[in-house]
Amino acid sequence: MTRFFLFFFYLIFIHIHLQAQSPRPIFEAEESGPGISQTKSYLPLIKGRNVGVIANQTSIYHNTHLIDTLVSEGIIVKKIFSPEHGFRGNIGEGLHISNGIDDKTGIEIISLYGNNKKPKAEQLNDIDILLFDLQDVGTRFYTYISTLTYVMEAAAENDIPVIVLDRPNPNGFYIDGPVLESENSSFVGMNEIPIVYGLTIGEYAMMVNGESWLKDGIKCDLTVIPMSNYDRRAIYKLPVKPSPNLPNWESVYLYPSLCLFEGTVVSVGRGTDKPFQIYGHPQIKGDFSFTPKNNNSGAVLLYENELCHGENLNKYAHDNKDHEGKIVLDWLLDSYNQLKDKEVFFNNYFIKLSGTKSLQNQIESGENIKKIRISWKDGIEKYRKIRIKYLLYPDF
Repeated sequence: MTRFFLFFFYLIFIHIHLQAQSPRPIFEAEESGPGISQTKSYLPLIKGRNVGVIANQTSIYHNTHLIDTLVSEGIIVKKIFSPEHGFRGNIGEGLHISNGIDDKTGIEIISLYGNNKKPKAEQLNDIDILLFDLQDVGTRFYTYISTLTYVMEAAAENDIPVIVLDRPNPNGFYIDGPVLESENSSFVGMNEIPIVYGLTIGEYAMMVNGESWLKDGIKCDLTVIPMSNYDRRAIYKLPVKPSPNLPNWESVYLYPSLCLFEGTVVSVGRGTDKPFQIYGHPQIKGDFSFTPKNNNSGAVLLYENELCHGENLNKYAHDNKDHEGKIVLDWLLDSYNQLKDKEVFFNNYFIKLSGTKSLQNQIESGENIKKIRISWKDGIEKYRKIRIKYLLYPDF
């Protein structure tokens, strides 16, 4: 009998182990049945009303843009509000975006990046309802969720309902990183969540509303149009790049770890054909070399026309089934430890990206990765208890 139970528990162990080692599925984003495809759910809510749409190049389904769908259905689209990178998604990080007119439809486009990150009351005075459809990548410092927060806040202040068309989170299969400390709040991190927060953009909107994170605790009249076939465990290949320097699923997968380099002197491959898939510096060692070149994006390049050494992480992305879902700190610490002039390694942007002063201090004081990750544990557990209230789909 004892042998039987031992054998039984051994089989259970093998089953669990095999599940843990099973490949992480990689799907095309449109297989999730995104909110934009659920027209029967949202078109009746906006028919006959003056609609403001928050959209960009990612707001498509089967190669048809949301704006074109709405116009073909006779929806009155009064204004388009565009986030960072612009309505066509071709403007580099941090660059000013002007208002304009959509060439195809003649609809006014209002930029929500630059001095006007939040819609103004006068820009909403002829709007009855706002429709939000942007493809997020699941990290706190990717600014589309900050745009969402400001849109919800402006809508609440002006008694305008908001509909969010949900989309898959390509990094939605894990939660990791330090939780933002409120004193470090900025447009690259507005709310107290980890770097990788494990929610779809619709679930995130519900959390912002439910936790009273809008100014003065006001509430937005919010409707989320859910997906029909979302698998939270999956990596999703996006049909169009969500921003100029995230050209493929590999860059999106690596982005949560590599974006921290944006607060350092290390290049993440801007000005090459592999942005956010490589990293390097003229003074560090590595088995991969690259030279950033001006690609007419308008963005300032690190080490333009200089030879950088580092790593190509494309294979790491393709071996994703062998890796735990987590932010990889090894690349950051290795680069820091190699650089002789450590005093200039970090810039002021690093604290905004990490959301805490602690991570820089821990690296500078020589703490190992295990200790750093332990320091995140309590914040992540507290966040998980908040997050679970807003899940629309089965958890991982």
